[in-house]
Amino acid sequence: RKKLKSTSKYIYQTLFLNGENSDIKICALGEEWNLHKIYLCQSGYFSSMFSGSWKESSMNVIELEIPDQNIDVEALQVAFGSLYRDDVLINPSRVVALLAAACMLQLDGLIQQCGETMKETITAQTVCGYYNSAGTYGLDSVKKKCLEWLLNNLMTHQSVGLFKELSINLMKQLISSSNLFVLQVEMDVYTALKKWMFLQLVPSWNGSFKQVLTEADAWFAERRREFGGEVAFLESAQGSAFLPVFAHLRLQYIISDLASARIVERDALLPSEWLSSVYKQQWFAMLRAEQDNDIGPQEINKEELEGNSMRCGRKLAKDGDYCWRWTGFNFGLDLLVTYTNRYIIFKRNTLNQPCSGSVSLQPRRSIAFRLRLASFDCSGKMICSRTTGYQILTLEKDQEQIVMNLDSRLLTFPLYICCNFLYTSPEKRADS
Repeated sequence: RKKLKSTSKYIYQTLFLNGENSDIKICALGEEWNLHKIYLCQSGYFSSMFSGSWKESSMNVIELEIPDQNIDVEALQVAFGSLYRDDVLINPSRVVALLAAACMLQLDGLIQQCGETMKETITAQTVCGYYNSAGTYGLDSVKKKCLEWLLNNLMTHQSVGLFKELSINLMKQLISSSNLFVLQVEMDVYTALKKWMFLQLVPSWNGSFKQVLTEADAWFAERRREFGGEVAFLESAQGSAFLPVFAHLRLQYIISDLASARIVERDALLPSEWLSSVYKQQWFAMLRAEQDNDIGPQEINKEELEGNSMRCGRKLAKDGDYCWRWTGFNFGLDLLVTYTNRYIIFKRNTLNQPCSGSVSLQPRRSIAFRLRLASFDCSGKMICSRTTGYQILTLEKDQEQIVMNLDSRLLTFPLYICCNFLYTSPEKRADS
């Protein structure tokens, strides 16, 4: 083992770095490398070049054209050097440039190693760059990992830099997903989108993230004065590009809270037709819950749950006892959520405790839900997670039910709890 290690070092130092016994010179980006055809043939790019009837197969000096602006001299140095050694130490700050060089030279092993490095070093600062590069160079597994990171962390790792980098198409994917970890309720998704749209439209703005909402509100208020209240911002020339993103907001769970509904009306970002349609939909859903004995979903309709469930979440900073409800009119079902002794409990709150809004007095009510829990390290990488999958839960008046028992060995704090709820039967929806 010792001998092999020293041999590898000798080859890298003598043949690659010193260029001894070189039989070909590679020129690119103003630099020269004295290399060896027998080593270069490990690259699919050079293997094809040196075989067949290509003119380069008989040349001793080859000038490489570098069409990819991501490739620089340092990346080529590492890529060529990888042909002379067993192990390559990849600096995460250089991985995109190296990936570009490895793809051009068709170095499959190095491409794979770059992909693994990227998946291990996803952070708020790297995720967008990695996602775009993975799409460019065909690393689907890296692209998927970046999307998962954003779904898990978008609402908790918001920053000016990240929001400026998030493209319209990528944000649309995130907002439309039922796997988005929402904290606290859908209104918080709307607020995040408002900040993001402002930073997309005014990329020169620089300040702390705490100031973004105030600045965004002031900027959009100025646009409202310009329009004279006659057109929603998303229907304007400036805002139309963002329509496909905001279209994936689940507005029915925003306008069910009075304060949130007033903010949305004040902002005048959304087309009035969107809101009037949702108001009508929710009014009929409420009437059905109150007057038509809708007792809730009776079977799992995954398409309905994926597209229309209420998304909400909670962060538990440390272990302890917690009890909360996600605000809004939930079709007469006042659901309390309790975390205690590593149990998560749902309770249908009806007779014993006062609550805001109308409460259904039907003997039994059902909800469809999915509960997910996860903990993350400081970079947003998931440490562990649990899920109930989609389930139907039927509760009698004031009945409580344990929905998850947590293994203390698996979960660490802070703990993120994310829920998807559907309170009404799909066939009872106003738009069906």
